[in-house]
Amino acid sequence: MVKIGYRTAKTAIGTALSISIAQLAGLHNFASAGIITILCVQVTKKRSLKAAWARFVACVVAMLFSYIFFQGIGYYPFTVGLMLLFFIPTTVWLKVNEGIATSSVIILHLYAARKFTWEIICNELLLILIGISVALLMNMYMPSAEKQLKEYQRIVEDLFRIILKEIVRYLRTNETDWDGKELTLAADILQKAKLLAIRNVENHMLRSEEGYYHYFRMREKQLEIIERVLPLVTSLTYTVEQRNIVADFIDKLSDAVHPGNTADRFLRELHCMKKRFETMPLPKTREEFEERAALLHLVKELEQYLIIKSQFRVSEGKKRASAAM
Repeated sequence: MVKIGYRTAKTAIGTALSISIAQLAGLHNFASAGIITILCVQVTKKRSLKAAWARFVACVVAMLFSYIFFQGIGYYPFTVGLMLLFFIPTTVWLKVNEGIATSSVIILHLYAARKFTWEIICNELLLILIGISVALLMNMYMPSAEKQLKEYQRIVEDLFRIILKEIVRYLRTNETDWDGKELTLAADILQKAKLLAIRNVENHMLRSEEGYYHYFRMREKQLEIIERVLPLVTSLTYTVEQRNIVADFIDKLSDAVHPGNTADRFLRELHCMKKRFETMPLPKTREEFEERAALLHLVKELEQYLIIKSQFRVSEGKKRASAAM
C-alpha cells in the first residue's frame, strides 16, 4: 500500500484550496494559484517562508520586466526570449532565483493578454498572494520531530555502550570476534539524526532548537575518536597491569553514556589514573614499554573524548542562561 506523506497531503489540500479561492474571486488563469502553492510548500517552515518571499519578489520583477520589454519592443516570441536573458541573471543577483518558474508563468500570462492594464496587474498579484498565502497556511503545521530525535538519541547511546564494552572485552581477554557493525550503524544513525535535527531547527521560527543538532554533532566527533583508537586497541597484545586499569575505566565510562553531564567527573578520574601510572615502576622489557606507551596514547584519546562531551554541556548551559536573560 502506498504511503501518503504529510507534505503530499498538505500540497494536495493547499492546491485545491488556492484554486477554489482564485476561482471564487473571479480571477483569470485561476489554476495558476495552485501552481504557486505547489512550488511554495516546502519541508520546513523557514524554507517555505524563504521560497514564498523569493517567488513574490521574482514575480514583481517579472511584471516590471514584462512592461518594459513588451511595451517597448512588442508582443513577439523573441521578446520573451530576450527578456529572459536579462530577467534570469537579475533574479540570481537578487538571490530570488527560486522564483524563476513561478514568474515565468506570470510573464506568459502577460504575453498572452497582449496588453497592460491595472486590472491585469491586480489579477496577477492576487494569484501570487493567494498561492503564497495558502502555502504558508499549509506549512503552519509541521509534525513534531521530538519523539524521533529522542529515539535516535537512545539508539546512538546504546550503540556507544556496545562499542565501549567490546573495547573493554578485548582489553581484558584479547578476544577479536567482534564484527564492528555497531560502528557503521552508529555513523548512519548520526547522519539521519543530524538531518532531522536541522529540519527541526528550521521548523521553529521564534525560538532556537539547536540542542539536538549539537548533541548529535558531539557524538559524531566522539565516534571519530573511537574509530581512531580501535586499531590502537587491537594492536595491544602484551598484558600489563595498566591495561586492566584502563579497561575498568572504560567499563565505567560505558555505563555512564547518557545526555547528562558526567564528563567532568570522568576527567578527574582520568587525571588521577594518569598520576597513578606515573608512580608505577618503569617497564622492564621493550614489549612492556611499547604496550604502556600505546595505553598512554589511548588514555590521551579518551581524554579528548571526554573533553568533547564536557564542552558540549558547557555550551548548552550558556545558551540556556542567555535565553533566560
